[in-house]
Amino acid sequence: MILDLIPSTLRMTTPLGFAALGGIYSERTGIINIALEGMMLLGAYGYLVGAHASNSAWIGLLVGIALGVVLALLHAVATITFHAEQIVTGIAINILALGVTEYLIPTTDRVPGLPEMGLPFIGSYSVLVYLLPILMVVSHILLFKTPWGLRLRAAGESTEALRTLSLSRAKWQYFGVILSGIFAGIGGCFMVSDIHVFTKGMIGGRGYVALAAVIFGNWRPLYGVAACLLFGFASSLELTNLWKIPDQLIKSFPYILTMIVLAGLVGRARPPAALGKNES
Repeated sequence: MILDLIPSTLRMTTPLGFAALGGIYSERTGIINIALEGMMLLGAYGYLVGAHASNSAWIGLLVGIALGVVLALLHAVATITFHAEQIVTGIAINILALGVTEYLIPTTDRVPGLPEMGLPFIGSYSVLVYLLPILMVVSHILLFKTPWGLRLRAAGESTEALRTLSLSRAKWQYFGVILSGIFAGIGGCFMVSDIHVFTKGMIGGRGYVALAAVIFGNWRPLYGVAACLLFGFASSLELTNLWKIPDQLIKSFPYILTMIVLAGLVGRARPPAALGKNES
């Protein structure tokens, strides 16, 4: 039955949703963040190391977030301080994260997962599944209903407005990129917490799918996470395969959907005006 897809859809959506929120914060300040993939991967690795060393899922979460922030700072320094090409820097960070995690991956037993919560008619899921919609709404309010959000968005839209207020564009860009590291790190942590093990390359392109959701959602938290729900549903088909579709096709479906969505948005999406522009 189609209802059987709900649990797997929520599990597939959660890491995408966190990464998409991170991408929105970064790109709203004008910094393209292809490095979401690497931030998720290093966050997942950090969760493994922290949870294994302490036998605490919460310590694992903190370590995962910290490593996500480390990569975010690397991306920020390269692109904001030294004006490096943002897409190239993001790809380099993804390659770095993949190499580091493959080289340092330890042999460990299963690590503890984050606690679960159960609600009537919904089921029992990790606390991060319930946290995602809360942060989605909070992010929407912060970005579009507060002076803080207005200034952060101005960094990606109108540097003249920031200069008028004697505000530093670089400062707000650092805020946005660091937040992207926090959220992407949480997304990676969820994946290890959910299956209790870490495997090399386990993110499997989800950072790129999350970035597609950012574009599909027009750089808005509510729409971006909703887009992740669509991609999460597509990914859940691979796990359940209710309609007995050939494995090769069902595994490629999320990525086919991503390409279709992006192709359909060519010329229609309206990114922040200064996205990708290295301005002082």
